[in-house]
Amino acid sequence: MNEKKMTVIGADRAVDPVYMVKKLRKICRAEIVSVGPLKEPEKKKEKPKKEGEKKELVDSSTSSLFSSSSSSSWSFSLSSVSRVTHDVFINFSPKDDSKNFVSRLNVALAKAGIECYTNYLHKGTHGLGLEELLLEDTHISILVFSQNYTESNSCLNELQQIMKCRRTHGHMVMPVFYDVDPSVVRHQQGAFGKKLHATAENRYLDRELRENTLLSWKSALTQAASLIGWDATNYRNEAELMQQIVGDVLRKLTSGFPGGMELHVRKVTELIVNQSSKISLIGIWGMGGLGKTMTAKAIYARLQGKFFNTSFIENVRKVLEWQNRGIIHLQQQLLSDILKTNVMIHSIAEGKRMINERFQGEKVLVVLDDVDYVCILNEMDENESLELFSWYAFRQPSPIKDFNELSRNAIAYCGGLPLVLEVLGSYLFAKTKQEWLNVISKLKRIIKYNAQQILRISYDGLMDDMVKDIFLDICCFFIGKNRDYVTDILNGCGLYAEVGIAILIERSLVKIEKNNKLGMHDLIRDMGREIVRERSAREPGKRSRLWFDEDVHHVLTTNSGTETVEGLVLKSQRTGRVSFSTPSFKEMKKLRLLQLDRVDLTGDYGNLSKELKWVHWQGFTRSYIPDDFHQGNLVLVNLKILNLSHSRYLTSTPDFSKLPNLEKLIMKDCPCLSEIHTSIGDLDKLLLINLKDCTGLSNLPKK
Repeated sequence: MNEKKMTVIGADRAVDPVYMVKKLRKICRAEIVSVGPLKEPEKKKEKPKKEGEKKELVDSSTSSLFSSSSSSSWSFSLSSVSRVTHDVFINFSPKDDSKNFVSRLNVALAKAGIECYTNYLHKGTHGLGLEELLLEDTHISILVFSQNYTESNSCLNELQQIMKCRRTHGHMVMPVFYDVDPSVVRHQQGAFGKKLHATAENRYLDRELRENTLLSWKSALTQAASLIGWDATNYRNEAELMQQIVGDVLRKLTSGFPGGMELHVRKVTELIVNQSSKISLIGIWGMGGLGKTMTAKAIYARLQGKFFNTSFIENVRKVLEWQNRGIIHLQQQLLSDILKTNVMIHSIAEGKRMINERFQGEKVLVVLDDVDYVCILNEMDENESLELFSWYAFRQPSPIKDFNELSRNAIAYCGGLPLVLEVLGSYLFAKTKQEWLNVISKLKRIIKYNAQQILRISYDGLMDDMVKDIFLDICCFFIGKNRDYVTDILNGCGLYAEVGIAILIERSLVKIEKNNKLGMHDLIRDMGREIVRERSAREPGKRSRLWFDEDVHHVLTTNSGTETVEGLVLKSQRTGRVSFSTPSFKEMKKLRLLQLDRVDLTGDYGNLSKELKWVHWQGFTRSYIPDDFHQGNLVLVNLKILNLSHSRYLTSTPDFSKLPNLEKLIMKDCPCLSEIHTSIGDLDKLLLINLKDCTGLSNLPKK
């Protein structure tokens, strides 16, 4: 292991050692060796250096960068160790033949120049925890599932951390099903499931801890077994399987996206590289579902290493709907990405000035996703479509035996759109031949190509009504929200969201995006919302969910809401105060989700549904919560989450004695809030209190 030392000199303690080490740790392991007054070295006669001779690590030019003319100087020395970055981490059980398989796989990957380490073969992690190691040092995790996998407590705990990294940071994970069927892993069936329960029984004596751990293990196994990977039974021998794994890993390391789109990515990448000495503006244009965002992300990943300054900004068009606030948000993100620190700006003019000053003369790669303006991206041809479809339908680049003709029949209805190929392929994964024939029969009935009708086949194929409800709730209310936050809300509604969201991810109906946020393609979102709308096309008040401003205004002003309504969101875009009377909600007896933004309610709050589980009332304009908000017939007895953030005039919280089931209280940015009701101490189910930026609050109840 190569160790290097560097001495940094600064005037009168002007150089901060902690700051310097923090910066260095982004590229290597660094520690402070010593800090103290600079000792002048004895002057020695130096031999004249030949031209072109290498300089020492700290030469006169480096010293001048850190030194000053002041006679009072300090210095500190840094010790840095070059970090070994691995390409692949392998998770497996050492209790069966998979151990030998992993040893051979390790050799095969090494021969291909792929650096890898495993949970048992390599222990040198430089003191990093697994999660930190995966995020900082590893590109791909390979999970080797075998018959005895669930006998290993350490394997299962590693699996949890790996899947967490995938969920929160997009870490790439690929499973190998060595001597066990994918469906057995996905559903923890037979001996595989019994061993899982036995491991939990032997490892955890506390019942509650054991059940929670078992649930987490099952969730991780279900999610992992639904990913694209390799099933050993689909290969003639182990050598063929090894060859496929090595090839796929190499392709992932160089491209990072499903097959079938290489031509598009290479075309744009070469264009940018050939224009590297000039300012280039390249747009990718095409209809929805064509794979523009996927292509942009792949191009960004491939070019990222060629630029020191990079930024990928998503959902530009949606953010710009916020008008000036949206532009400022985009400017802040761009500056923060490039300067690698959090930047706050207060006006568009300030943002422009900072961008002009900081970016001048710099080589920068910026990708803006989902803009209104523009290489034209054509639909995929048959071979490209078949490859992409196969990755989702069979977890490999080509159809398995006896499914080639069925696959070609299926992709013929997809119009070459990557989104449709992905969703349809995910739906057909692990289905029988008869089920394939049934789906193709449905596709034949679609007289004219319609992406939404094809996508709907996947929704209709969801067997559990709870999963359908979760999908529709996300479509209408929770796109862009944190997955854990949404899971808590929907669990409060009795919908078992951990399992439901995992199924939707498996079907490619929902994505997990940056910062663990729920994402969904616009075509899928529109398909879901159309399902809600078509159930009562002419009367919005009879729909299960209301999200469109005009429909909500109509229902609340005409008092036409019915007991069918389960969720309602109104984010007022109008200037001035918007107010409705509470009797408008009287007939919405099944309302469980309510979000209001800059909206006032007048009248008896007893008209609100007793079934409310989530209330997000942002920008509450009153200075106090009306008494009947929490009294009278125990209006909010079932409430789990109360969010009153950004209520700038609110001075006190409600009386919590009538909210016995409250689990989360969120009141961020309420600057006038000065009093928390003492009854908050009686909430024995309360898990979270968020009072960030409540600057007027000086103390909390002692109870």
